[in-house]
Amino acid sequence: MSAPNNSQPRDEKELVPQILRLSEEIFRAIKLSIPPEWLMTDMTVAQLRVLLLLHTEGETRMSAIAGTLGIAVSTATGIIENLVKKELVTRVPDSEDRRVVICALTRQGQETINRIWAQGQFQMEKLLHGLTTEQLEKAREVAEILLLNAQSHRQIKPK
Repeated sequence: MSAPNNSQPRDEKELVPQILRLSEEIFRAIKLSIPPEWLMTDMTVAQLRVLLLLHTEGETRMSAIAGTLGIAVSTATGIIENLVKKELVTRVPDSEDRRVVICALTRQGQETINRIWAQGQFQMEKLLHGLTTEQLEKAREVAEILLLNAQSHRQIKPK
Protein backbone atom coordinates (compact mmCIF):
# COMPACT_ATOMS: atom_id res chain seq x y z
CA MET A 1 0.00 0.00 0.00
CA SER A 2 1.36 3.41 -0.88
CA ALA A 3 1.73 6.19 1.66
CA PRO A 4 -0.74 9.07 1.57
CA ASN A 5 0.31 11.94 -0.68
CA ASN A 6 1.26 14.91 1.48
CA SER A 7 1.32 17.43 -1.35
CA GLN A 8 -1.50 19.93 -1.18
CA PRO A 9 -3.62 19.75 -4.34
CA ARG A 10 -5.43 22.97 -5.05
CA ASP A 11 -8.49 22.05 -7.04
CA GLU A 12 -11.15 19.45 -7.78
CA LYS A 13 -9.24 18.21 -10.84
CA GLU A 14 -6.40 17.05 -8.57
CA LEU A 15 -8.38 16.15 -5.43
CA VAL A 16 -11.07 13.91 -6.92
CA PRO A 17 -8.63 11.42 -8.53
CA GLN A 18 -6.64 11.28 -5.29
CA ILE A 19 -9.76 10.56 -3.24
CA LEU A 20 -10.85 7.88 -5.71
CA ARG A 21 -7.40 6.29 -5.59
CA LEU A 22 -7.45 6.27 -1.79
CA SER A 23 -10.96 4.78 -1.82
CA GLU A 24 -9.73 1.99 -4.08
CA GLU A 25 -6.78 1.34 -1.76
CA ILE A 26 -9.13 1.25 1.25
CA PHE A 27 -11.35 -1.25 -0.56
CA ARG A 28 -8.35 -3.50 -1.24
CA ALA A 29 -7.00 -3.10 2.31
CA ILE A 30 -10.17 -4.13 4.14
CA LYS A 31 -10.35 -7.49 2.32
CA LEU A 32 -14.08 -7.84 2.18
CA SER A 33 -15.29 -11.13 3.48
CA ILE A 34 -18.02 -12.72 1.43
CA PRO A 35 -20.47 -14.75 3.49
CA PRO A 36 -20.52 -18.39 2.30
CA GLU A 37 -24.26 -18.26 1.64
CA TRP A 38 -23.66 -15.56 -1.00
CA LEU A 39 -21.22 -17.78 -2.86
CA MET A 40 -23.80 -20.57 -2.93
CA THR A 41 -26.79 -18.44 -3.98
CA ASP A 42 -28.51 -18.90 -7.30
CA MET A 43 -29.05 -15.15 -7.70
CA THR A 44 -27.49 -13.57 -10.77
CA VAL A 45 -25.74 -10.21 -10.86
CA ALA A 46 -28.62 -8.87 -12.98
CA GLN A 47 -31.13 -9.99 -10.34
CA LEU A 48 -29.07 -8.35 -7.61
CA ARG A 49 -28.94 -5.12 -9.63
CA VAL A 50 -32.75 -5.13 -9.87
CA LEU A 51 -33.09 -5.72 -6.12
CA LEU A 52 -30.73 -2.82 -5.40
CA LEU A 53 -32.61 -0.59 -7.82
CA LEU A 54 -35.97 -1.41 -6.22
CA HIS A 55 -34.45 -0.85 -2.78
CA THR A 56 -33.21 2.64 -3.69
CA GLU A 57 -36.13 3.72 -5.89
CA GLY A 58 -39.06 1.92 -4.27
CA GLU A 59 -41.96 0.84 -6.46
CA THR A 60 -40.79 1.14 -10.06
CA ARG A 61 -42.30 0.61 -13.49
CA MET A 62 -40.92 -2.28 -15.51
CA SER A 63 -39.96 0.14 -18.32
CA ALA A 64 -38.04 2.33 -15.84
CA ILE A 65 -36.13 -0.71 -14.55
CA ALA A 66 -35.14 -1.61 -18.10
CA GLY A 67 -34.15 1.98 -18.89
CA THR A 68 -32.13 2.47 -15.74
CA LEU A 69 -30.24 -0.80 -16.21
CA GLY A 70 -29.81 -0.25 -19.95
CA ILE A 71 -31.54 -3.48 -20.93
CA ALA A 72 -34.55 -4.39 -23.07
CA VAL A 73 -37.96 -4.51 -21.40
CA SER A 74 -38.19 -8.19 -22.35
CA THR A 75 -34.91 -8.86 -20.53
CA ALA A 76 -36.12 -6.94 -17.47
CA THR A 77 -39.36 -8.94 -17.59
CA GLY A 78 -37.41 -12.21 -17.48
CA ILE A 79 -35.28 -11.03 -14.56
CA ILE A 80 -38.35 -9.85 -12.66
CA GLU A 81 -40.14 -13.14 -13.39
CA ASN A 82 -37.28 -15.07 -11.76
CA LEU A 83 -37.30 -12.72 -8.75
CA VAL A 84 -41.08 -13.17 -8.41
CA LYS A 85 -40.58 -16.96 -8.40
CA LYS A 86 -38.02 -16.53 -5.61
CA GLU A 87 -40.57 -14.38 -3.75
CA LEU A 88 -38.19 -11.41 -3.67
CA VAL A 89 -40.25 -9.07 -5.87
CA THR A 90 -43.93 -8.43 -6.50
CA ARG A 91 -45.29 -7.36 -9.85
CA VAL A 92 -48.70 -5.72 -10.17
CA PRO A 93 -50.53 -3.78 -12.87
CA ASP A 94 -50.80 -0.02 -12.34
CA SER A 95 -54.28 0.86 -11.07
CA GLU A 96 -54.54 3.74 -13.56
CA ASP A 97 -53.10 1.96 -16.61
CA ARG A 98 -53.28 -1.84 -16.57
CA ARG A 99 -50.68 -2.03 -19.37
CA VAL A 100 -48.07 -0.65 -16.97
CA VAL A 101 -46.41 -3.09 -14.57
CA ILE A 102 -45.17 -1.87 -11.17
CA CYS A 103 -42.47 -3.85 -9.36
CA ALA A 104 -41.53 -3.69 -5.68
CA LEU A 105 -39.51 -5.65 -3.16
CA THR A 106 -41.32 -8.17 -1.00
CA ARG A 107 -40.45 -8.42 2.68
CA GLN A 108 -38.10 -11.30 1.79
CA GLY A 109 -36.50 -9.13 -0.92
CA GLN A 110 -35.99 -6.29 1.55
CA GLU A 111 -34.46 -8.73 4.06
CA THR A 112 -32.05 -9.90 1.36
CA ILE A 113 -30.92 -6.32 0.72
CA ASN A 114 -30.71 -5.69 4.48
CA ARG A 115 -28.29 -8.64 4.83
CA ILE A 116 -26.07 -7.14 2.13
CA TRP A 117 -26.24 -3.76 3.87
CA ALA A 118 -25.40 -5.31 7.25
CA GLN A 119 -22.27 -6.88 5.77
CA GLY A 120 -21.18 -3.47 4.46
CA GLN A 121 -21.90 -1.87 7.84
CA PHE A 122 -19.81 -4.56 9.55
CA GLN A 123 -16.89 -3.81 7.21
CA MET A 124 -17.21 -0.06 7.86
CA GLU A 125 -17.32 -0.64 11.62
CA LYS A 126 -14.10 -2.69 11.38
CA LEU A 127 -12.51 0.13 9.41
CA LEU A 128 -13.46 2.74 12.03
CA HIS A 129 -12.44 0.60 15.01
CA GLY A 130 -9.19 1.80 16.55
CA LEU A 131 -9.41 5.41 15.36
CA THR A 132 -9.01 8.13 17.94
CA THR A 133 -11.99 10.24 18.98
CA GLU A 134 -10.55 13.12 16.95
CA GLN A 135 -10.19 10.91 13.86
CA LEU A 136 -13.72 9.58 14.30
CA GLU A 137 -15.03 13.15 14.54
CA LYS A 138 -13.28 14.01 11.26
CA ALA A 139 -14.72 10.88 9.64
CA ARG A 140 -18.20 11.87 10.87
CA GLU A 141 -17.76 15.36 9.42
CA VAL A 142 -16.73 13.93 6.04
CA ALA A 143 -19.68 11.53 6.11
CA GLU A 144 -22.05 14.46 6.82
CA ILE A 145 -20.58 16.46 3.95
CA LEU A 146 -20.96 13.53 1.56
CA LEU A 147 -24.53 12.92 2.73
CA LEU A 148 -25.51 16.56 2.17
CA ASN A 149 -23.95 16.47 -1.30
CA ALA A 150 -25.71 13.20 -2.14
CA GLN A 151 -29.04 14.61 -0.96
CA SER A 152 -28.61 17.75 -3.06
CA HIS A 153 -27.79 15.65 -6.14
CA ARG A 154 -30.80 13.43 -5.49
CA GLN A 155 -33.12 16.46 -5.43
CA ILE A 156 -32.02 17.53 -8.93
CA LYS A 157 -31.85 14.01 -10.36
CA PRO A 158 -34.06 13.62 -13.43
CA LYS A 159 -36.83 11.05 -13.11
